[in-house]
Amino acid sequence: MKTMRKLQPWYSLIGIAVFAVILLAVAPSVLSLHWINNLGKYCCWAIVAVGIGMAWGRGGMLVMGQGVFFGLGAYAMAMHMTLETAGPGAVPTFMVLYDPLAPLPALWEPFRSPLFTIAAIIVLPLVVAGILGYALFKRRVKGAYFAILTQALAVALAVFVSSTIRETGGDTGLSGFKYFFGFVLTDDTNKIMIYMITAALLIVCMVVAWQLYRSRFGELLLATRDAEERVRFLGYDPANIKLVAFVIAAIMASIGGAMFVPIVGIITPQEIGASASILMIAGVALGGRASLFGPVLGAMAIGWGQSSLSSSWPEGWIYLLGLLFIVVTLFLPNGLASLFSRAKGFIRRGRADTTPAPTAPEKEEVVA
Repeated sequence: MKTMRKLQPWYSLIGIAVFAVILLAVAPSVLSLHWINNLGKYCCWAIVAVGIGMAWGRGGMLVMGQGVFFGLGAYAMAMHMTLETAGPGAVPTFMVLYDPLAPLPALWEPFRSPLFTIAAIIVLPLVVAGILGYALFKRRVKGAYFAILTQALAVALAVFVSSTIRETGGDTGLSGFKYFFGFVLTDDTNKIMIYMITAALLIVCMVVAWQLYRSRFGELLLATRDAEERVRFLGYDPANIKLVAFVIAAIMASIGGAMFVPIVGIITPQEIGASASILMIAGVALGGRASLFGPVLGAMAIGWGQSSLSSSWPEGWIYLLGLLFIVVTLFLPNGLASLFSRAKGFIRRGRADTTPAPTAPEKEEVVA
């Protein structure tokens, strides 16, 4: 049994390797460009889901405002791509429409640099999540209060972006991109390259999560979720443990948002608001928030449903999603990932029931 427990974490690493082969080798060779683009979009949501699984599934923090960090990464990337499309020293077209003589806002100017943009995608969520998490966790805000506060931030950010039409494009958002760090977006080869980068980032995030789950930090994160006061009694500060998981989840959400922009070609407030954040949570809950692969597969399934069913069945898709979420919550609280363990339990019980009881002489031999 001890040997099996030692080998168990490596099964997940083998699974990640198989998943990487499917995404990076099999999918590009068998799927059309349309489905490659869709799969890249699902990978963006899956990157966010890995972080949610860490914060919610392992840390017990119901992060219902990941749209905030998704939006930070998405708008940072969109601002750079908009300036790249406009050309050196030029002002974006949508700003010129409102005021032809107005200069480029000072906030936009640094995003002409690719290095600054990449740094902003990592640093912005780190700073925002660090400040927010420190303020909440040090005051021991948790449970429903934490979930409501994070969701309120997503709503506030969406409203703010909608109201700043000249700076962010408002409800219309940012679109019309032509370049991605110098690569032409209309080139099919470059589209596949962007998908490969996104899929590789997903694999990296999964490996990071796998390593953290099996480390001392992962054990402390689980202990904080299940017995926070005992962790505090042992000399650890649960607030710091939660803060690290919250910041990592925020950075992953920002990375997913940044790669979402060149794949989809547009970012609007609807992609970062409360409904988008709930959709991210729904995918994690469907797949199984406490597992490694559950959030990834659940997010991809919800993404496929949104892309396929919402266009052919726009009125009924949201009700189907709500019904699915209720059924999973009631009958599979640990998500679809728990089906495998339940199946193994049924098989073991079935074998135990069919095993004949030992006869009296056999019992004597065993005693002897």
